[in-house]
Amino acid sequence: MDEIPWFEYEEDALDVAQRAFVDVLAERAGSWLVDPLDTVVLPSAQTFDGQLIAYLDIGDPRRNYGVLTVGVHFDGSVIRGGKFHNQDLTVQQATSEFTFDAVGCPAELGNKAAEWFEGVLARPLVRYEWHHKGRMYAVRYEYADTGRGLSEGFEDSLAPDALRTRLAADGVIRGRGRINRAGLGRPDVIADVRGVRPDQ
Repeated sequence: MDEIPWFEYEEDALDVAQRAFVDVLAERAGSWLVDPLDTVVLPSAQTFDGQLIAYLDIGDPRRNYGVLTVGVHFDGSVIRGGKFHNQDLTVQQATSEFTFDAVGCPAELGNKAAEWFEGVLARPLVRYEWHHKGRMYAVRYEYADTGRGLSEGFEDSLAPDALRTRLAADGVIRGRGRINRAGLGRPDVIADVRGVRPDQ
């Protein structure tokens, strides 16, 4: 069985500069603790802005859940990276801690992008879980170094009645699975997903 390469692409889908950029990324990605299938290259002919897009899906393998998508847009001499919208792959401006820009030759930009991806992967990502009657009713992923939330969910029907009543009385508004972590109390489980927490 053939090994799947990181940032796999069809040779004739990329120009010389794009191949040089992606080849550096792929070589560096070989040492990352990620599945090659989580690294993606979209040729410029397939993107909305005519730029090559290279991105990485960061997930929680224990729950088979995608937490964050980060990537870069490459135009041949400039890269712009950040947290991606998970459907249209645009860089989300509001998440400035992930925003990244660089100018240079393709190989140089490949190395700069790889360093940036490595920095994102090294951050301490944790999963908080709240349980009731043996079932998880709330989950939140955040960076332990900053407390920045990345993804969360709340299953109203599984939550304790007293908690639902208290949250409603406190006027806590949630929708689409969003939660107010402070209102939930201490989590039942804190699990490391990636990196090492600063308190360890």
